[in-house]
Amino acid sequence: MPPEEPHQIECHLDRLLDERGMTLAELAERVGVTVVNLSILKNNRAKAIRFSTLSAICRELNCQPGDLLSSNR
Repeated sequence: MPPEEPHQIECHLDRLLDERGMTLAELAERVGVTVVNLSILKNNRAKAIRFSTLSAICRELNCQPGDLLSSNR
């Protein structure tokens, strides 16, 4: 099996939380996911995200998916 290639997606959750004065714990509670899972996303270690989670994050941060995620190519 070939080695896994690193993904080219960058998460801007830190910046969005800071701009909104919200903590990771507060967002986790509002979205219904664990702080650990959001931390994995925030630190660019996530390999996948459910559309339902992405939608909930965007709803709570009042943003679009492109505000949260971008390609670092």
